[in-house]
Amino acid sequence: MVSAPADRASAESSAPAVSLSDISITYPGRTARDTFAAVRGLTFDVGPDEIVGLVGEAGSGKSALLRTVAGFAGDGTPGSPLITGGDATVLGQRLRRISRRQRTRLTYAIGYLPQDAGQTLDPQLTAGENVAEPIFSRDRRFDQNTAGKRVYTLIDAVALPTTVIEKFPHELSAGQRQRVAIARALVLGPRLLVADEPTSGVDVFGRGAVLDLLGDLQRRGGFAALMVTHDLEVAARITQRIAVLHCGMLVGLGPVEKVLSEPTHPFVSGLAASRFLTGEIETIPGSDAAARRRPQVPHVE
Repeated sequence: MVSAPADRASAESSAPAVSLSDISITYPGRTARDTFAAVRGLTFDVGPDEIVGLVGEAGSGKSALLRTVAGFAGDGTPGSPLITGGDATVLGQRLRRISRRQRTRLTYAIGYLPQDAGQTLDPQLTAGENVAEPIFSRDRRFDQNTAGKRVYTLIDAVALPTTVIEKFPHELSAGQRQRVAIARALVLGPRLLVADEPTSGVDVFGRGAVLDLLGDLQRRGGFAALMVTHDLEVAARITQRIAVLHCGMLVGLGPVEKVLSEPTHPFVSGLAASRFLTGEIETIPGSDAAARRRPQVPHVE
């Protein structure tokens, strides 16, 4: 029996935004000795309206997984990871052996907020032009008035004065630049936001406001989100669940309090004990990530 369009739409809206099935991710080196297995056999989903936080020490595979979900795995850019086992389905698109056209179409539906995004805005463009840039990268002939209205709406949505639109990045505070970067990541109306430390570069007093902003935008926009954070208080504030990575493997999954109160791995036990520490999670009891890190391999976190 052929499903009605409404039935298909309902099935798509209820399907996971991200589905990882026994996925393994590797950073290839010039030789087998230089190859780094960043992620090994991960399986979990991100619901269509869910925020899931990725937590783990440096070298645990967080950034490799995030870059893969954002569509960068195997895209040919230097330092890009490769899927070497299992598969990932993002917004209904399988990533293993994805074509260039399929990748391009998929990335238009994903908002990507890299680490230190506020620091990587184009210094030669105004804040408004930085926000609008993804629109014109997709369609150079896009109506400028329509783009301008969208930029204005988003700048207002991220709680910035509209006068910021005409300012250059160096004229803004770190917190303002991060908000501009968030607006840029959301300008195409993504169905999935992939964010690497969204409060990076924001002072301790402004982090809560940025998180509340992201949570509010997610509720209003109805998108899913996969977000790296080293701060468990941040995770508890904005995520529905966390996925704890250790040495490239999944060692905890669920609501923050449940994961920490019922640890199933020594690393999670150590994480629970150190949850009030600030800064990047360091090597703690149950960890051997330091021994498996290879500094010469780029972008491994």
